[in-house]
Order: sequence, then structure tokens, then C-alpha cells
Amino acid sequence: MLCKLAWGNVARARRDYLIYLLTLTLGVTVFYAFNTISLQVDLAGVDVDGLGEMLESLLSNLTVFLGAIMGFLMVYANNFIMKRRNKEFGLYQVLGMTRGQVARVMALETVIVSAAALVLGIVLGVALSQLMVFFTASLFKTQIANFRFIFSASALARTVGCLATIFLVTLVFNLRVVRKSRLVDLMGSGRRNESIKTRNPLLAGLMCLLGAVLIGTAYSRLLRDGLPITATREELGLAMTQFEITTGMVTLGTVLFFFGLSGLLLKLLQAARGIYWRGLNAFTLRQLSAKVNTVSFSMAIISMILFLAITSVTTGMSIVSAMSNTIERVNPVDFSQSVWYNNTPSEGTDEDLSPMRYVTLDQPLDVASELKARGVDLGSVCDSTVQLDSYFSLGSEQVTRIASGEGTPGENPLTIRALAERTGAEIPSGMTNSDADLLGLDVMRESQYNQLLAYRGKPQVDLGENGYLITCDMGDTIAGFYDKVLASNLTIKLGDHELKPAAQKVNVDNSALTNSAMGSNPGTVIVPDAVVDDAHLQVKSSYLLVNYNKRGISTEQGDEFMSQAALSQISYSSIRSGSDVFGFFGPSLTRSEMLATTNTTTGTVSYLAIYIGFVLVIACAAILAIQQLSGVSDASRSYRVLSELGCDKRQIAHSMLAQQTVFFMFPLAVGIAHSLVALRVVIDLVRIFGGLTIGGMVGFTCAIFLAAYGGYFLVTYAKSRGIVNDAIRIRYTA
Repeated sequence: MLCKLAWGNVARARRDYLIYLLTLTLGVTVFYAFNTISLQVDLAGVDVDGLGEMLESLLSNLTVFLGAIMGFLMVYANNFIMKRRNKEFGLYQVLGMTRGQVARVMALETVIVSAAALVLGIVLGVALSQLMVFFTASLFKTQIANFRFIFSASALARTVGCLATIFLVTLVFNLRVVRKSRLVDLMGSGRRNESIKTRNPLLAGLMCLLGAVLIGTAYSRLLRDGLPITATREELGLAMTQFEITTGMVTLGTVLFFFGLSGLLLKLLQAARGIYWRGLNAFTLRQLSAKVNTVSFSMAIISMILFLAITSVTTGMSIVSAMSNTIERVNPVDFSQSVWYNNTPSEGTDEDLSPMRYVTLDQPLDVASELKARGVDLGSVCDSTVQLDSYFSLGSEQVTRIASGEGTPGENPLTIRALAERTGAEIPSGMTNSDADLLGLDVMRESQYNQLLAYRGKPQVDLGENGYLITCDMGDTIAGFYDKVLASNLTIKLGDHELKPAAQKVNVDNSALTNSAMGSNPGTVIVPDAVVDDAHLQVKSSYLLVNYNKRGISTEQGDEFMSQAALSQISYSSIRSGSDVFGFFGPSLTRSEMLATTNTTTGTVSYLAIYIGFVLVIACAAILAIQQLSGVSDASRSYRVLSELGCDKRQIAHSMLAQQTVFFMFPLAVGIAHSLVALRVVIDLVRIFGGLTIGGMVGFTCAIFLAAYGGYFLVTYAKSRGIVNDAIRIRYTA
């Protein structure tokens, strides 16, 4: 009997349960589809050891976190459904049902809705996971060799676990409501609106103004201080504290802003009588104010969650964009080996406590000879008949950077801060809160730079006797700073030589010195050879660059050659002669390795950004939709009275549309405002490391999220009109 009653209730209250069911179904669909990532990676042909397992573990933990957020929001939304049915539950008790029986009916209804969401979600999730294989291949830039149907039992188990947790929490909440509710409250719930606590317009205005001031102050602090990751090690603790204060200010300010906004707008529009008494504006504003306490808090929370969703998606996609746009440019050769020299002489001991002396060098080492001394002969692999000339048609090239020193602007004219003070150019964002603006630019001989250009097939440069260039393969922010320095025709002095710019802009395409993930050259000044000889500058680093022979030797063969040479075992080891240590080997990097690593990183970041953003946006939209549908149901008698007083359906629909527009668009507007300020800081930081295109995938993803959010708004409005039309129809059939 109770099962039949529960089934009938779900069928009868399908309008109330529709969005609840839709949201759970979407949640199950997304949870399952994204948790099949390990199968998708294998099918998409992503050849990275352990990537599928790593992503599966990461997304599994993220699913638990997102499931907890969705569970909390769904429980919060369920409160509105319960309020809508209070009178119904009271009537059950009047007819003789015990609270336990009412609770069992509610439990059965929750089981029916959850089971339906699970079945529909898994069916859609299985279908979506097949399509996402192609999406995965696109993200990781691979080709699908043999497509087949995939199904993941582990993803199904995790999805069922998350849904079961949401179900149990919702059920406990519902049972608690039934146990604590009094019959008189249940039967009379439809006759009472929530009391408006913020009636005093002065108090409402002060709360709203205080919230706006806190938000504005938080914006200013964030734009001024930036993110803690740009702070120096000594200032990191203080920077974290300041960031936490800023976060607290914007959160509290958002809550106060929304809590005071409704009452303030009501009083302001009441003063503007021409607007207040026009049409149904008075009724609309009263309806907006009726739920000021609960709804204002939820709108504030939703705006913060939307901020998190927008920021996570845009930040993740911005990082992906920056890495994708620069990866080819910052990996100019097939293979590179770096060497870092000591900056200052010092004494020390090694692992076996033998004395060591760190010495500096005036001339760079021959990196190829040093590798050969370590047993890595680039002239052969395991097969002694394979010679170096068979693999490298152009041989190899070694380039060296020389340190100009670092310190205050008065001590070194080639620091970023000194250049900024002399030209008026603004120090790049992200450097002002760290020591990076005090670092000296490196120096390279003109002859060596021309050798590098010739090796890469680029046209050479002629600086004359007193010209200089600045090279930089980092992002737009730093390169743009150097462009302003060169355009100002700044004269720099090294030793007894005064130098003038030989170009007006940085040639970013000709600036990469070695293979790297996002750039290896934050700033190098190219000067005539005589300037370096006269200035007696300290050698800083060397790079051995190698291109494979293109005549019958594939990239795979060349990379295998380097892999068999065991170069990875030499990375970060010292270069020494007896107790004298000259420097250290840096990483050995192949272009293929860097491209594969970047594709893996960008694919992973894209997955996480889209997953987090979509779930959060859907959850927020669902909360607002259920709130509005419940509110319209509670106010259905008021809409019927308006109809009886002569208001036509068009006026009533416009009033309802205005209310729902406020509830949907205000949190979105505040969330976007928060995001724009945060993204200004984030994007400025990302631009330091690479070129950034904010459109493309970022815009497409955000458009999908906004379409989903807008879709919930349209569905809510359509269902609300149905509820109102049913209420008005009662007048004519009574």
C-alpha cells in the first residue's frame, strides 16, 4: 500500500521532482563518463605510462569532493520541495497515518527518484563515454586506431556510491523534518510567508553598502597583492595570511550584499512611486522580499560557487592555451643538454665528507667532451657500428650564456627593476612581489648567437660596434616589457662600452636557447664579442643542442639513441676535477619528450577544469530552479487572486519572469564580477610563461556552461507558467 502511494505521489508531483531528477541524472552521467578516463586514454592511444591510472585516481578523489558538494546543494534544495508538500504530509497524519509511515512513504519516493536517476544517468553516461573517447584523443593530440565499446565497472561502482551517499543524506534530512514538524505547522504552512527581518531601510542600506565596501576592498587587495605564489620565500607566510583575509572579506561581503539588497531595493523603489505602482511591480517586489532571509544567503553561496566554477575553467584553459601556444617555439632542437656553472667560489664537502672547492670559470666547458668523460659517447650507442655522423647531419652546437650579475639598480644596469626605472616601463605582473625584478639579464656574444641562428637555419644579425639586442622566449608580459625598453632607445653600459638598441622589438621566435616546458630564456642581451671580452663577465650556463639527421633517421630512432645513452643518470650531477667543482649537469631533454609531457599536462588540466566547472554550474542552476518552482507553488494562491482581480496572464507571467530573472542573474552577475577580478591576476601571471589566447576552447566551454545555466532558467520559467496556469484554471472550474 505504501509503495503504491509513494509511486502515485512521484507521478503526481512529477513537476516538483522533474528538475531534481534531471540534476541527479546529469550528475550520474557526468560522474560515470569522466570516471572512465583510464579506458578512454587507452582507447585514444595515449602512450604515457601510468597516465590512465593517475587520472583515474585523481578523478576518483575529485568525484567524492564534487559528490559531497552536489549532495549538500541537493539537500538544501530538497528543503524547498519538503516545504511545498508540508500540507500534504500533514493531511496524511490527519487521516490516521503515523509519522513512521509518512517517513517510509518519503523514503520510498526518494528511492524511486534516485533509482530512475541512476538508470537514466548510467545509460546516458555510457553513451557519453563513447563520445568522450574522441574528445580525449583531441585533448591529448592522438589518433584512435581501433575504436570499441567501453564499459567500466569501477566507474559504475564509484557513481553508485556517490548517488547512494546523496540518497542517504537526503533521506536522513527528510526523516528529520517529519519527526520535528508539528501537525499545526504542516497544515498551516501554505498560509505564511517568511517574515522579513530587514524591514528598516537604513539597516538594509547599511548592510548592502558594507557588503559592497568589503567586496571592493577585497578586489583592491587582490589586484595589489596578487596571489601568494608570487611572494618571496621569506614573505610567503605573510602573503598567505593576507590572501586568507582577502578571501574572507569577499565571502562576507557577498553575503551581506545579498542580504541587504532585497530590502534596500524595496524601499528605494517604494520611494520611486512612478515605478513602484506601475503594473505589478509592487507585487513583484513584495514577492522578492518575502524570502529575503533564506534566499539571500543561498544566492550568496551560489554566486561564490559560480565564481569557483568560472575561475577554475578559465584558469585551467588559460594554462592549457599558454602551454599549447609556446611548446613548439620553446623546443627548437631534437635534443638538448644543459650545464650550470658555479656563480661564486666556496668551500664544502661531498657525500663521503671529502673536501670540495666550488670554483668559477672564465671560459665554458666543452659539454660533449664532458659527457664523453662520463661514459656517454654521442658517437655510438650499444651497436658499435652506429656512428654519430649517421644520426646527426648538422653535428651539434653549443651556446653559452654569461651572467651580468644581480643586485640593486645602482650595482647592475641590467636588472628588470633598473630597466623599468630608466625607461618608465611597468615591471611585469608577478615580479613586483618577488625577487625576480632584481635578477640580472644574461649576456651572450654576437658570434655565438649567430652560430645558433645559423644552426637553426635563421638569418643572422649584425650589431655593429655598439649595438645590442634583447632576446626572450617567455610570455607576452615579459617580452612586451623588453619591447618597451628597446623602443625607448635606452643606452646601456657594460664596462667601457655604451650600447644602443639594434632593433625595436624582441624576436621571440629566435630567442629559445634550449628545450623546455614553457621557456628557458627570461632575458638575454646579445652584445658584440669585444664587449664581453672587455667586461670580464662570469660564465653562467652552456647548452649542447643536437638535431637528428633527416636522411632516413626518424625521430623515434634518434630519441632511442639518446635514451640508450643513459643521459638521465647524469642530470644534476656535478662536474669536477679532483676536489674542484665547476658546475652541474642540467636536464637532458628531447623535443618529443617535452611535446608528450605538455600534451599530457594540457589534457589533464582540461579534464579537471571541465569536470569541476560543469558539475558546479549544474548544481547551482538546479538549486535555483527548485527554489523558484517551490516558491511559485507556494505563491500560486496569490497568482490566482491576481487573476480574479482582473490581471491577465501576460502581466502575471511578466511578474514571474522578473522575479526569476533576479534570482538567476544576480548570483551569476556577482560570480562573474568576482571572476573577472581574479582572472585579471591569474591571466597576468600566466602571460609571464607563455602566449595566451582566451578565446577558442575557453569561450566554447564557458558558452556550454552558460547554455546549461540558461537552459535551467528557461525550463524553470516554463514549469512555473504551468503551475500558475493550473492555479488560475481552478478559478474557472471551481
